[in-house]
Amino acid sequence: MADLYFGGDYNPEQWSPDVWAEDVELMRRAGVNLVSVGVFSWSSLEPEPGRYEFAWLDQVLELLHHNGIRVNLATPTASPPPWFSLAHPDALPVTADGVQLLHGSRDTYCVSAPAYREAAAGIARVLGERYGDHPALAMWHVHNEYGTGCYCDHAAAGFRRWLQDRYGDLRELNEAWTTAFWSQGYSAWEQVFPPRRTQYLSNPAQLLDFRRFLSDELLAAYLEQKAVLRSLSPGVPITTNFVFGGWVPVDHQRWAREVDVVAIDHYPDGAGIEAEQQTAFGADLARSWAGGGSWLLMEQAAGSLNDRGRMHAKEPGRMTRNSLAHVARGSRGAMFFQWRASQGGAELYHTAMVPHAGPDSRLFDEVASLGALLPRLAEADDGAVEAEVAILWDAESWWALQGPGLPSPEIDYLAAVRAAHRQFWSLGIGVDFAHPSADLSAYRVVVVPSLYLVSDEAAATISSYTGQLVITPLSGIADGAGQIRLGGYPGAFRDVLGIRVEEFCPVDGVVSLSGGDRGSGWSERVHLAGAEAVSSYQGGPLDGWPAITRRENAWYISTWLDDQSYERLIAQVLRAAEIVPPDLPRGVELITRHSGNTRWRFLLNHTDHSTVIPGGGLDLVTGQTLADEVPLAAGAWAVLRDQVENC
Repeated sequence: MADLYFGGDYNPEQWSPDVWAEDVELMRRAGVNLVSVGVFSWSSLEPEPGRYEFAWLDQVLELLHHNGIRVNLATPTASPPPWFSLAHPDALPVTADGVQLLHGSRDTYCVSAPAYREAAAGIARVLGERYGDHPALAMWHVHNEYGTGCYCDHAAAGFRRWLQDRYGDLRELNEAWTTAFWSQGYSAWEQVFPPRRTQYLSNPAQLLDFRRFLSDELLAAYLEQKAVLRSLSPGVPITTNFVFGGWVPVDHQRWAREVDVVAIDHYPDGAGIEAEQQTAFGADLARSWAGGGSWLLMEQAAGSLNDRGRMHAKEPGRMTRNSLAHVARGSRGAMFFQWRASQGGAELYHTAMVPHAGPDSRLFDEVASLGALLPRLAEADDGAVEAEVAILWDAESWWALQGPGLPSPEIDYLAAVRAAHRQFWSLGIGVDFAHPSADLSAYRVVVVPSLYLVSDEAAATISSYTGQLVITPLSGIADGAGQIRLGGYPGAFRDVLGIRVEEFCPVDGVVSLSGGDRGSGWSERVHLAGAEAVSSYQGGPLDGWPAITRRENAWYISTWLDDQSYERLIAQVLRAAEIVPPDLPRGVELITRHSGNTRWRFLLNHTDHSTVIPGGGLDLVTGQTLADEVPLAAGAWAVLRDQVENC
């Protein structure tokens, strides 16, 4: 049983050697066993073209190795040094407006520029040759948070090649992009460009394909570095850290097949209970990308939450609960950005394991306590996370629903998926995410939130599912090219749902439903074609029309329900699936893992009051055996191991 990883990004190039000695002493005190080194160190490693300075990194790696701390060694290719930008101005990124960006930040590169790709593979080779057999090396960390796009001529050439591979000829491209609209028909490949700024609405199919291209182009750049490192240090795991956001043109579900360890960075964007809900959401996504196996939380913030631009200090215990929520859902540990808070630079107020106040601080004390706790929980890493529900996830549908010309500016794919996940989180039900074409037979409930793009194959897979199927607005509307399925919405799922939606009816404000339920922002004129109405609209132009329908095992929701109404509906669905939610107080989170007859239950109390949870077992946190009930103080946690038949 291996220990869980604990540590964070370590940037010794920002500090003097006397601080390095203090760092290592503090790492040992905190229980750190893995640090990421070199993520942004290209200018320190190669201050001039072809002149390398490795003495400082040699010293740091030896110091870490001597103290039993392993290294996740990064290639620094997310931040080319200024000399590279001046030598290769054509490798600088260009915005959709045609503005060329300069160095002075990070990610100042075009991934399609030959000079950049050559230099990135080159620095990876130099690092692999020097450190590929270093005893401190635990894994390779390629690049950082892939997601930078560019609209320059290099990107245009790469986009054209990608389109030729995808469509073969211009006839197929023109058909897929519906270029007969607005006289956009292409008669030569040289006429095709990235979706640069234009007069009015861009072609949504062009925008979608450009996101797909960027995902594949960035992946190709990663694979080039991976191949170099693999040849120089076979057997050493290679990964990159996935970053999550609407701006990221990366299909992580596809990328996951190309990394040895799925690793994510996770930073919630709210300070209330939504931070805990988003933590669970991100961890469930990461585990699902990893095929249900273990993965790694590579970055999180130690001491603060980004409350929509305002730094909200995490209350005592919250950092530990957030970390345990990731570990409970399959992370091989808890890592942070960064080890020591910087004195300067663009992220000088980014919280760290060692804050500006130093180790004599509440935050460092909690960091050290977490470091002492994690080894006691490592045994649970053998257990599979329990999940009887799947939510379908599709990055391309997200991208398509960010396009122009949609019927409402309030359409939000991520909000729709999070809303579905949030209801099961509140009810204590474990969730996996699945690709639309995946085998869904292992799940008793499947939710399809705003799955806008659906291939014929995926539609057949979903429609043949025999468990409880819940489909929400804007699902099944278009095919893989983004062209509308005609005959009424939701085209791909009309038959299985037994309905036909005649028209969308976006609204401004609240929508009332029979039975006291409420929606907002969206409604639809739904005709029954074999389904029955579970609830109907009340008031307004759709008064009396079906709002939520059911046909045997298939449910349809035609509005964006508020959480209270959505949870009531999901409770109905769970009863139909014969799933009984655990008896938990509101705000107490339960994650269950099992291996054979051994079960581990992670209990996290996110409330400000104490409670008692039924059940017992050996609490790995305290070492106490509890017989019938588990006392949880306000903000506290427990991890229980027991033996259960048929778990």
